[in-house]
Amino acid sequence: MAAIELRDVRKVYGAAEVIKGIDLSIAHGEFCVFVGPSGCGKSTLLRMISGLEEISGGDIAIGGEVVNDIPAADRGLAMVFQSYALYPHMTVRQNLSFGLENINTPKAEIAAKVGEVARMLQIEQLLDRRPKDLSGGQRQRVAIGRAVVREPRVFLFDEPLSNLDAELRVDMRGEIAALHRRLGNTMIYVTHDQVEAMTMADKIAVLRLGKLEQFGRPLDLYNRPANLFVAGFIGSPKMNFLTGQVDPGDRTLLHLDTGEMLRLPDAGFAQVAGERVTLGIRPNHLRVAEDGPVTVHVRSVEQLGGESYVYGATATGAPVTVHSPGQTRIAMGETIRVGGEAGDIHLFDSESGLSLRED
Repeated sequence: MAAIELRDVRKVYGAAEVIKGIDLSIAHGEFCVFVGPSGCGKSTLLRMISGLEEISGGDIAIGGEVVNDIPAADRGLAMVFQSYALYPHMTVRQNLSFGLENINTPKAEIAAKVGEVARMLQIEQLLDRRPKDLSGGQRQRVAIGRAVVREPRVFLFDEPLSNLDAELRVDMRGEIAALHRRLGNTMIYVTHDQVEAMTMADKIAVLRLGKLEQFGRPLDLYNRPANLFVAGFIGSPKMNFLTGQVDPGDRTLLHLDTGEMLRLPDAGFAQVAGERVTLGIRPNHLRVAEDGPVTVHVRSVEQLGGESYVYGATATGAPVTVHSPGQTRIAMGETIRVGGEAGDIHLFDSESGLSLRED
């Protein structure tokens, strides 16, 4: 079993604390994605798990064993890097074999394992080429194959698709997800791309400034974000936010900073009459309607054929994005009114940023 548990894990560089007491449990066989903006600590945390970076405090346990003092080579992990890290003077076959040769694996066993992995990743025809003769996608397959052939307990991926073009990224993330289904190993994958996180993960850990903001299944984070940061980070395009004050005498009435008013759900939220809140609603939950409570000045329109995006701003300058299936006649420079269903609204405390959802 290769469950991973982090207990109050910290990392300090001089006076700077970059990982600030993270607690996290990843079950055996889960595909967990660490996601967050640049500088949030996700790659540092991955390197600490791998043993390439020492921890400053707390414990890391793999399969129930604390590995704080166990060298990286003895943790039973395999890491795939953004830069591929292939040996340029070796053929693909030699790159795949190298790790097994170092631990004195019999030649017949090496040949069998390399052949099996090459078939799995569809790189059989590349075995006698060198990395310089491969495309980016082919190099990434070889890098993944080099990890797979070692049969590790846990796979660690550090932004492995960042150097690929958009179309190839989509293909490769599908292949990595399929590989996880075939092997069933625990995998941890680092990315700044929340679309990759949503489409690949069993569980997502959202990180910011060295802290864990929320951990859970992709749709749980999408439907029930714990705070404003997660709400704005998970989902593409990002959630719309409008600020205002709950009516002192009616907790279901919100006075927006634009001077407009709208109705809030009468249950499900812990808002207090008279307090300031931030209302969130996703672009696909907004609709254009003459009786919509919010006025939006259209700044640009994207017509993609099968769907459309309208980008605008309220009277206070708050950005608003409206997504609709199909095509639209709305044009830049127009003024529209928008609204949504009460059940699609998210509410957050404006001061703390925490969700006010009660369920």
